[in-house]
Amino acid sequence: MTPAVTLLCLPCAGASATMYLRWRRVFPAWIRVEPVELPGRGLRMAEPFMEDFDSLVAHLCALHARAMQGRYALFGHSLGGLLAYGMTRHQRATGGPLPLAMLASASPAPSRRRGEAYPAKGDDRALLADLHRQGGTPQAVFDDPELIRLTLDALGSDYRLCESFAPAPSPGVPVPLHVFAGRDDDIGEARIQAWREEAGDVYTLDWFEGGHFYFREREAEVLAAVRQRLELSLTEGRHGRPIPA
Repeated sequence: MTPAVTLLCLPCAGASATMYLRWRRVFPAWIRVEPVELPGRGLRMAEPFMEDFDSLVAHLCALHARAMQGRYALFGHSLGGLLAYGMTRHQRATGGPLPLAMLASASPAPSRRRGEAYPAKGDDRALLADLHRQGGTPQAVFDDPELIRLTLDALGSDYRLCESFAPAPSPGVPVPLHVFAGRDDDIGEARIQAWREEAGDVYTLDWFEGGHFYFREREAEVLAAVRQRLELSLTEGRHGRPIPA
């Protein structure tokens, strides 16, 4: 019997934890999906947004400390990938239990985030353009004034959160690092490939057909790859053999 693993799933910019709820139904029972809700959205709507990266990382690690005491892994899409990286670094710096693996999806490597241009605060037109360009937002959200307002507020706050991120020299991620990306995502291959610089003993990179939200079109393939990477971490531990990208 495969040991149970808690998979903490971090959302992309502007999104809530609901983007991962379906995964609870489609993963095998030994993968316990725990969607992470960020302040200011979903069930935490009444809370203010947090726009300082290090503060949010420390907050999330404290909030999910119980889950992170056991056998767990971190998965993050886009902004969520950067948060997963920050949480892994925070656990190492504070001596906390490390994840079995870190999985980053559609997320530029931390070292390739310098100089990114984000829409100015309150520039709804630019935020809307970003939502349309990336895809993945249902048309019903655009058609509902209240929903699109909530989405734009969260997206703008999350962009300011990204702006507060400061890359720092590091010895790399001390756990197996698995990266997933869409071939048509405009992030660019070089910024994805740069995750290798953060990797320790175990690193993989899987490409899928599609854009920034490739996993919605290729869900079965993506979830099979996530499952395979988690099984690998369970059998070989945090310091297994290197795997070619």
